[in-house]
Parts: sequence; C-alpha cells; structure tokens
Amino acid sequence: IGGLFADKILGFRKSLFWGGLLMIVGSALLAYDPHGFFFFGLSFIIIGTGFFKPNISTMVGELYRDDDNRRDAGFSLFYAGINLGAFLGGYICIAIGKGYMLADWIDEAYRWNVAFSLAAFGMMISLINFSFTQKILGPIGLQPGHPDAIVKTKALPRWVEYLVYAGTLLLIPLIQIMVSKPEYTDYFMYTIGPLTLIYLFYEMAKVTDSERKKLWAALVFIIFSILFWGIYEQSGGSLSIFAAKNLNDSLLGVTIDPNGVNNSAGAFYIIALAPLLGLLWLWLGKRKAEPNTIIKFGLGFIFLGLGYYVLFATRFFAVDGVSSLNIFSIALLVITFGELCLSPIGLSIMTKLSPARLQGIMMGMWFLASAYGQYVAGIIGANLAEAREGAPAAESLITYTDGYKSLGI
Repeated sequence: IGGLFADKILGFRKSLFWGGLLMIVGSALLAYDPHGFFFFGLSFIIIGTGFFKPNISTMVGELYRDDDNRRDAGFSLFYAGINLGAFLGGYICIAIGKGYMLADWIDEAYRWNVAFSLAAFGMMISLINFSFTQKILGPIGLQPGHPDAIVKTKALPRWVEYLVYAGTLLLIPLIQIMVSKPEYTDYFMYTIGPLTLIYLFYEMAKVTDSERKKLWAALVFIIFSILFWGIYEQSGGSLSIFAAKNLNDSLLGVTIDPNGVNNSAGAFYIIALAPLLGLLWLWLGKRKAEPNTIIKFGLGFIFLGLGYYVLFATRFFAVDGVSSLNIFSIALLVITFGELCLSPIGLSIMTKLSPARLQGIMMGMWFLASAYGQYVAGIIGANLAEAREGAPAAESLITYTDGYKSLGI
C-alpha cells in the first residue's frame, strides 16, 4: 500500500520521509511506556515501515540505468547498510533491556525505555541525513506531477496528498486492533494477497506486451520467495526458543547470550560478506561470467537447505540436550549466504522488471511476499513449539531437529 501511494500520489521521497516520521513516533511511544503503548507504538511503526521500506529500495534501483550491470552489486552494498542497523538494534536493544550493557548507568525500571528510544534516535539521524543529501538525487523519487519527475503525469491537487497523511493516522486504531488480535491478522493475510493480485492484473492490462512479460516474471520470483522466507524466518520464532533452551552460552570461548547471536549473527555476517559478494558479482560481470538471476535465486535455496542441515547436526554435539553455540553460528553463516543470493538480488530484479510507474507497488509486493513467508514461518514455529511443550531438554532438541527433518529442510 505504501508503494502504491508512492507511485500514484506522494513519490518515493515524501513517502520515505513520512514513513520515517511515523516510525519515530512509534518508537518514542514504546520508549515512553513499553507496556501500556506496546501495540499503539507498533501500529505507528508498521504503517511507517510500509511507507519507508519498499520506497527506499526502489530509489536505490533508480540510481542505475537499465543496462548497468552494477545494480546487483549496488543492492548488495545497500543490504549491508540495512543490516548494520539490524545488527546494532538486534543485539544492543536486548543488551540494554536485559541489563547487560550500561547496567550501572540506567535504572532497572527504565532499561527497556532506553532500549526502544535508540530506534527513534537512529531514525531521526537518518531523516536529517536524507534531508541534507536528497538534493544530489536529481529527479529520483520526486512526486508524480513534479515537472522534473521521471514519470510524467498531471499534477494532483495538494489536498490529495494531505488526505493520504490524514487517512494514515485514522488507520492507526484499526492496525492496533489487528496486531493485538491474531485472528484479525489472519483475516488480513487472507485478503490482502488476492486483492493485490487483482490490482496487479488490472495494471498489467494497461502495459505493453514486453512490460507484461516482465511483470509475470517478477511475480514468479515473488511467489518463490514466500517459500524461502517461510523457512528462513524461523529465526524470529522457533529458533529463538531453541537458542534460549538448547544452546550453551559460549561462542569461541566468549560467554554471550545465545539469542543475541540468533538475532544479530545473520546481520553481522551480511555486513561482512555483502560488500565482498557485490565485488564478486562485479568481477564476474567484467569477465562475462556473472550468474543470472535465476541461478542466484537457486543458490539462495541451496544454501538455505545446507544451513538447516548444519543446524540438524547440532544434535550430534549435544550434551544433556544443550548443544554448541559455535555449530549454531556456523548454520547461521551458511543460511546467510543463501539470503545474500536471494534477498538483495530480489530487490534488484524488482526494479529491473517493473515499469517506472509501477516500481513502488512491485517492490511492495516483494515485501508482502516476505510477510507471507513470516506468516508461514509462524505457523511452522507454533507447531514446533506445541510439540516441544512439556518435553525435557534432550527430548526437545530431538523434537526440533526431527521437526525440521520432516519438513524436508
């Protein structure tokens, strides 16, 4: 929805800025009262992310000409930047909230307040930086109807833009109800996908044959990505329980919170490896040997499967049901290679295959696919958690690994 509004009304720049402001407000609400304003603050963050995430990715794609072979490498570098925030946020927030970091400086009652406030602070810095640097973007991301915009359309009345802002705020209570009651989330997931496809087919009827074929290709990549994220996103559910209950706290001889590793190791690996992989694509491209998008996607699935086989192997290193954090970290490393072969490449291919006037909605559909993947991951994780409940540690480890094995992972 954020991509659709960017394509038709706001443009990518204004959508990005509006989304960032909503995310700041949401994070500030969580910082003020993490318990009382939990779902209220999350609602601001959810809508803000909808305006922010697809549109900043689309702007990265617009930095490159259609025939520029640096696009995949550029998105890999961009992906490293994204995960710098994921790494710092994922570990520092837990460290401060649980009192591992700055414990003597922060009153115990306010540690989670401080932890959540870091998200608001980080986004404030980002928007200030964007405000001062957007002038070097030229026509990229300008509002539809602007005389210098890439897609030439008639300018809309200013009240239409204001209506988007007002409608966004009016939707906050609805989103709050939806995220606080899982059954409403189910209803949303059952409807948003089909409705989005109907709208896409409507738009496809208005494009050229060449553009239509590209949009069909993009849709195939989107559908397959759901399978990838359904498996990958166990890190946010069942693997968190696994890390808390079935892993020791020793990583290369250093005592560390296993869930901190689960939350942040993937991001750390991406920060280190994404630029190198981007350079590899460039090096191969200069030698006319760069694998095409389909092969890169295939490699993503292969590494994902291999990573879970490493995870399966943790059972052979378990003592009384508690396994090695080192082996777990290796599994995350292998899975990260899969993510780097699929996720930034997927962002890149959405901008390659989408007509300029539909890039926001297509990038939004790419992220909608990841939402469906996480939805599937939640269903899988819930079933694994039910199987584990009440089992002793050694049995629970076997339950988890057999559960993954039965899924063919």
